Amino acid sequence: MAAMSTDSTGTAARDGQPTTGPEDSAFVRACRRQAGPHTPVWFMRQAGRSLPEYREIRANVGMLESCRRPELVTEITLQPVRRHGVDAAILFSDIVVPVAAAGIELDIVPGTGPVVAQPIRDADDVERIRPIGRDDVPYVDEAVTTLVAELGDTPLIGFAGAPFTLASYLVEGGPSRTHARTKALMHGDPPLWHALCARLAEVTLAFLRVQVAAGVSAVQLFDSWAGALSEADYRRYVLPHSTTVLSGLADAGVPRIHFGVGTAELLGAMGEAGADVVGVDWRTPLDVATRRIGPDRAVQGNLDPAVLLAPWPVVEAEVRRVLEEGRAAPGHVFNLGHGVLPETDPDILTRVVALVHELTATGRS
Repeated sequence: MAAMSTDSTGTAARDGQPTTGPEDSAFVRACRRQAGPHTPVWFMRQAGRSLPEYREIRANVGMLESCRRPELVTEITLQPVRRHGVDAAILFSDIVVPVAAAGIELDIVPGTGPVVAQPIRDADDVERIRPIGRDDVPYVDEAVTTLVAELGDTPLIGFAGAPFTLASYLVEGGPSRTHARTKALMHGDPPLWHALCARLAEVTLAFLRVQVAAGVSAVQLFDSWAGALSEADYRRYVLPHSTTVLSGLADAGVPRIHFGVGTAELLGAMGEAGADVVGVDWRTPLDVATRRIGPDRAVQGNLDPAVLLAPWPVVEAEVRRVLEEGRAAPGHVFNLGHGVLPETDPDILTRVVALVHELTATGRS
């Protein structure tokens, strides 16, 4: 296995190999279903949560404030690249950042999540969500520009929440286990529902376009709560709006990743929305997922985050299993099946990266 070096700027490179830019990185090549030097690795929620350096820098700084301070966004995004040698960084942000920029009053409450001051109930509420552009999120533009320069050959992934998940937060007023109000609006007033999601799709697309213009190498659209829906409801009420976002980036020249939790029955439809890569949670083996998604898209995933709390021999065996199942896909980006748990030992993540690189280095079986 080639050694990983990290310079003082946070740029990761392989010793003894020429640098060719993020567009030819192992990560971007896997997203495009092209052969690369090894299976690339990054972790959802890698920028924070389990890292002591993250907790230190975030002390006494609220989540929304952290996302609006370019120097904090830059440092937090770089931390896992320095520590773990991952193959891609993901912009430190939150899915409600563009919604707040669009005029919705909300806060991210520790231990709870996003809480909306005035939940969406009618057409007038939808009108409160105004279009956004670069000038509405200058901190994102600045952070991405700085990060691209700092990361060098390591690609940066842009970040946004999908219209359905954003709509759920806005309708429920915060996190929900049942999404009852969301589904009631969806089924009870389809015109209002589609108006809401169409407005959110515009905001999300604009937010991602700011990141692409600033230099991200790929984007990931998180539809965290889409797994609460049947395939029929997903296709009727969600797919058109996710398609607006992802197809709206078809000319951007960067891979598009689409991820949700509990989406085993939705994987094919999520790919149809315009994804180049479909993220798979830990419930569905990657070879099964590939059959559902089809041969025209790569997959990302899907080690159970809880496995990282087990003894190393268990972790190693599970990593090997995921890699073996990932061989069925035309491209595979190794990741967790959801985000890093806060109690995870960061050293285990570093070992997982090294193991994946070692097992999949070109020339190995």
